[in-house]
Amino acid sequence: MLVTGGAGFIGANFVEYWLGAHPGDRVVVLDALTYAGNRASLQAVEGRPGFEFVTGDICDGGLVATLIRGRAVSTIVHFAAESHVDRSIVGPEEFLRTNVLGTQSLLQAARSVWMPDGKALGPVRFHHISTDEVYGSLGPADPAFSERTPYAPNSPYAASKAASDHLVRAYHHTYGLPVTTSNCSNNYGPYQFPEKLIPLMIVNALEGKALPVYGDGGNVRDWLYVTDHCRAIERVLLEGRVGETYNVGGGNEWPNVDVVHRLCAALDTAFAADRSLPARFPACPAAKGRPVSELVTFVKDRPGHDRRYAVDTTKVERELGVTPEESFESGLRKTVAWYLEHEAWWRGVMDGSYRDWVQAQYGDSSAARPAGAPAPTD
Repeated sequence: MLVTGGAGFIGANFVEYWLGAHPGDRVVVLDALTYAGNRASLQAVEGRPGFEFVTGDICDGGLVATLIRGRAVSTIVHFAAESHVDRSIVGPEEFLRTNVLGTQSLLQAARSVWMPDGKALGPVRFHHISTDEVYGSLGPADPAFSERTPYAPNSPYAASKAASDHLVRAYHHTYGLPVTTSNCSNNYGPYQFPEKLIPLMIVNALEGKALPVYGDGGNVRDWLYVTDHCRAIERVLLEGRVGETYNVGGGNEWPNVDVVHRLCAALDTAFAADRSLPARFPACPAAKGRPVSELVTFVKDRPGHDRRYAVDTTKVERELGVTPEESFESGLRKTVAWYLEHEAWWRGVMDGSYRDWVQAQYGDSSAARPAGAPAPTD
């Protein structure tokens, strides 16, 4: 198996999950180690038999073809992508390069090695990880996105992912490349880079910094615990029909402001239960017996902010038996506990390029955005 972007958030969780569930398999991770890719996120699988890490760019078609051929790759799981909406608004070019041209490079490399004479040499699969953002935005009473919902991307990020989805579909229908695609809702859990809503709120709270919430905080997302997502990908790879798309969601629709307040409450509870936390994080209001929610700050909404996302998971449930094991409450508890236990990881990833980017965009050298700056993507 070749996993692109395997040092990123979902990719690293998937590699750890897959090797735990399939210890006899060989997994090669290809990752360019940009700001959101971290080799430390793979520490649980480093040194295991069958695991290999390669630093490289998915746009390097020659490298990809060499890996597919030389490692006898029969399955590609494609996570590698630029995924931060705020970044796509500031600089869309890199999103087009990685998400569109990178996907094209992978598809062409797979086709050249797997189908030299127009027919697959054996049982092979190209699985593409996509997002519910390609479908656009929902009103409060609209039915959830299904696999038949027309695409209507509203950000450069979503448009680049929509384009990559179309390329994957085209390579199947034009060339017969065996593909599947999954469009997931908002993931959360261990190893998520602290520019996204949940980890940034946790880190900011621990450091006593503002918890910036866009607009009125009423933007609604469906939240999927990352391990539940990994289980769903596994079922699609093993039992999904070639050429099909599957929507994967958590069945947890929450307004952003409610998510932030639930995180605040979880941190209040954690500090009350663990007396070592006030000494470790003295700037957090909970260390002084005050509610973390006092840090919540409403900021100006971002351009083109989609109001609501929700996915209809009927197809993946009916065909593959996929349902989430984590509730939002249990997933949040696990996520908060993980960030409290892995302070060295998140402090390490927030040093360097992320701080440089914040400085360039907002004139603030701290790890978190200033109170009046745009909040993280959700």
